[in-house]
Amino acid sequence: MTRDLAAAAGDAARARIAPAELALLVSVFVIAACGLVYELAAGALASYLLGDSVLQFSTVIGVYLFAMGVGSWLSRYIERELAAQFLRIELAVGLVGGLTPALLFIAHSLLPAGGGAAFRTLLYALVLTVGVLVGLEIPLVMRILKRQFSQRYALKDLVSQVLTFDYLGALAVSLAFPLLLVPHLGLVRTGVFFGLLNAAVAAWAWWLFRAELRARRSLALTCAAVVAVLLAALLGADRLTSWAEDRFYGDRIVLRESSPYQRVVLTAGPGGTRLYLNGNLQFHSRDEYRYHEALVHPALAAHGAPRRVLVLGGGDGMAAREILRHPGVEQVTLVELDPNMLRLFSSLPMLRALNGDALNAPRVRTVQADAYTWLESNEEMFDVIVVDFPDPSSFAIGKLYTTSFYERLDRHLAAGGYAVVQSTSPLIARRSFWTVVATIEAVGLSTTPYHAHVPSFGEWGFVIASRRPWRRPTALPEGLRFLTLDGLGALLQFPPDMARVPAEPNRLSNQVLVQLFEQEWGAVRE
Repeated sequence: MTRDLAAAAGDAARARIAPAELALLVSVFVIAACGLVYELAAGALASYLLGDSVLQFSTVIGVYLFAMGVGSWLSRYIERELAAQFLRIELAVGLVGGLTPALLFIAHSLLPAGGGAAFRTLLYALVLTVGVLVGLEIPLVMRILKRQFSQRYALKDLVSQVLTFDYLGALAVSLAFPLLLVPHLGLVRTGVFFGLLNAAVAAWAWWLFRAELRARRSLALTCAAVVAVLLAALLGADRLTSWAEDRFYGDRIVLRESSPYQRVVLTAGPGGTRLYLNGNLQFHSRDEYRYHEALVHPALAAHGAPRRVLVLGGGDGMAAREILRHPGVEQVTLVELDPNMLRLFSSLPMLRALNGDALNAPRVRTVQADAYTWLESNEEMFDVIVVDFPDPSSFAIGKLYTTSFYERLDRHLAAGGYAVVQSTSPLIARRSFWTVVATIEAVGLSTTPYHAHVPSFGEWGFVIASRRPWRRPTALPEGLRFLTLDGLGALLQFPPDMARVPAEPNRLSNQVLVQLFEQEWGAVRE
């Protein structure tokens, strides 16, 4: 009986976590969160600046995990002064990891056009460095815990405790990063903030193990210096981001906002207003009318009497503006993924002037939703569908150019209706353009490819899809600045350097279009 009571008392004592032990386990939670933030920030920046988010995230994560393995392997050679070495590693990972987004922004702004190789070298050098340092952390924490609490825990219990806190930290930050951190702090401040958390862990380690630290004074000074650098970077994050974007975009930036979906930048210069999403030009006010007139009117005018029109994408309201030129249109349903775009282009006077206040028009109904899932869950039919998505620069966007998507589109097209799809440049991305055509044809729709010259973009391509052959319209709305009945024939002619080439359909299972697009546009960027 006495032995049982003693055993129970021992179990209860082991169940209670000592304050120092709890502090170290919380440190594991923070370490895991910080390490994952640096990995996600590097991947997000690479996808913003280099395109193809799947490729960038895949390579960044792969290199990072490899580097963590190297760090874990190297930890075996750290045998003395474990607490001091852990403290130094925390300060190093906080400084390098915390400043990684800022350094990448600066490098991208300073490197000349065609400096992609240099940027990638810096990117992966930073990812390798941070990964090695993070890989050193957990083995050292486990060894410190084992030394401090060897009488309380068997090795299996210690590993279980540490990994539990490690995975919890990763879970917390993986949810917070896209939903809270990036939209509210931005990438630069997010990185610096978590660098400060690493420095806080180092400061706590200094306090916890101060009695055994030999270079106590120098470590305290180093910790203070790292905190000072990171605080300065946090205070100057907005100014640094503004400076980097000013250099990158050239013109004066009048609006910059981040949402969970994209970075929105609006610039104003002598030539006009430009909209950029994730660094990619979406329109220039000087010549956007050419693009939007060519996108909208060949399909709507050919239909003759469209009453219900669907716009997928086009959150800037420019396509809706052109659709409203047709007096017979009774309702325009605009489905846009990013509510921030709808808010900006329906509320800011400068942007409302550009789209003719189309998003606030009585005939326009806006829906914030993913177009792919909205088509699947909705049963409405439309006379004309205008598809105005960004180019297929990533697999997330590439799914909107697949046979699966066009099958959904076809189910919402009324008999005798037309759909029109913006389809990138048939000159710069020739194979990509004809892949879009082949994909639409693969679902049984007939196609009418055409192109228009938009000075800000060059030759730009469009595809009309329908169950009946497209017929040239006999009338166009009044007040158009680019499109004419006589000029329509020229849009249908493809010279030899843009003529059709063999292409396979883009399917969800292969996403060949994304790979082609990156090859063709990547060659231009380089």
